[in-house]
Amino acid sequence: MNLHYRVEGQGKAIVLIHGLFGSLDNLGLLARSLKDNYKVISVDLRNHGKSAHTDTFTYQDMANDVLAVIDELNIEQFSVVGHSMGGKVAMALSEVATTRLDHLMILDMAPVHYHVHRHENVFAGLREVAKHTVHKRSEAEVYLAKHVLEPGVRQFLLKSFAKDGDSYNWRFNVEGLIANYATIMGWNDVLPFEGKTLFIKGQESEYILPEHREKIAQQFPHAKAHMVANTGHWLHAEKPETVNRIILSFLQRP
Repeated sequence: MNLHYRVEGQGKAIVLIHGLFGSLDNLGLLARSLKDNYKVISVDLRNHGKSAHTDTFTYQDMANDVLAVIDELNIEQFSVVGHSMGGKVAMALSEVATTRLDHLMILDMAPVHYHVHRHENVFAGLREVAKHTVHKRSEAEVYLAKHVLEPGVRQFLLKSFAKDGDSYNWRFNVEGLIANYATIMGWNDVLPFEGKTLFIKGQESEYILPEHREKIAQQFPHAKAHMVANTGHWLHAEKPETVNRIILSFLQRP
């Protein structure tokens, strides 16, 4: 699958991978921080942003999509930063591009199967909006607010609500994401990756927990960990300067 992507800057390559319901713009602050010294490749994963919609939606599929972009750009060695679902895509890359991956950086995600359904209200809100012909974002927010109570979550989702002809539609594939939700929340263990790996956790987030340490150690035996104080799952948006500094420091490790 041909992904939509953006390339900025020159130098060693680093790939930025967004999370569920996102797009390549989600890690824009990090891209701006990195592009003075690195070649930054930001991607829209399949079923997101301006990339194509598809029925199949596995982490191996998505990792191979990203690798195809890297190959198209004739890049041999690269590093990767992935947030949330994008973190799992990055971890899957460690298996399909083991010898080509320099630094693996995961923002608030563990290599585990999550059993809690975290997005029922979001899917209900997205379907509510889809029932109506909507001509502006403010109309969509009214319908979305029936199910999604947090204003910040609504604003994040609405970044992917774009003009499509005479009306607006979601850029991501709502029904495709719903159909594949178990796969998105799931995980198939990868072979141990011996390379440089960093897990960055939001202190108040529940995506990386003490009980996940064993799974992390099994699959990423040399992993380091860094906690960002007073942040949740969106740590890179809540404390961008701190997260950017952590990533830049880790990239400079030989």
